Amino acid sequence: MSLRVVVPPHPLIAHWLTVLRDESTPPALFASAMAELGRWLTYEALRDWLPHRPVTVQTPLAPAEGTVVDGTIPLLAVPILRAGLGLWQGAQTVLPTARVAHVGLVRDEVSGIARCYLDTLPSSIGPQVGVLVFDPMLATAGSLIQVLEKLEVLGVGGDRLRVITAIVASPGLKALGERFPQLTLYSACIDAELDDGYRIVPGLGDAGDRLFGSQQPQI
Repeated sequence: MSLRVVVPPHPLIAHWLTVLRDESTPPALFASAMAELGRWLTYEALRDWLPHRPVTVQTPLAPAEGTVVDGTIPLLAVPILRAGLGLWQGAQTVLPTARVAHVGLVRDEVSGIARCYLDTLPSSIGPQVGVLVFDPMLATAGSLIQVLEKLEVLGVGGDRLRVITAIVASPGLKALGERFPQLTLYSACIDAELDDGYRIVPGLGDAGDRLFGSQQPQI
């Protein structure tokens, strides 16, 4: 088994990624771009994964065969704080009834190791529940691996699990594939390198700071 990474060749995904990369993009537009990526990447991830069932409906003229999403199969969305909220904002328009559990991690800038400060995952996750994890950037994969390990303890993995991320780096993919080779991940782009500060190059900068305007001059 090997890690499956899907980069959908969609012009809207490429457009919004370019908006995210541009250093002149203001926080409000950056947030819109992140939400749009969350929406379109989630749409692609659900293409062959979202539970559905056949139904017959009555049109004004005659019966017709159709398909509806199977609401009896629950879904759990897991945004990784902070910037995972940006992706989830767009994905929520696609999955408005999904339950949400937040996991917050902060990375040490020297060691590159992430520390968990918030975990609202449920104490148990049923065997039918599908789980989507929203991680805005995958650099070393340390934060994502921590979250996936928490889900693994709860019995979640394999086909029940998918990851949505705006941008990934090759070193992070290598680490992720070694630990979770059965995983499927959807991303807008794969960048080749990390710099000495564990930042993706060319990347898009600090997603959380740009999303929330944390580095903007004080008013």
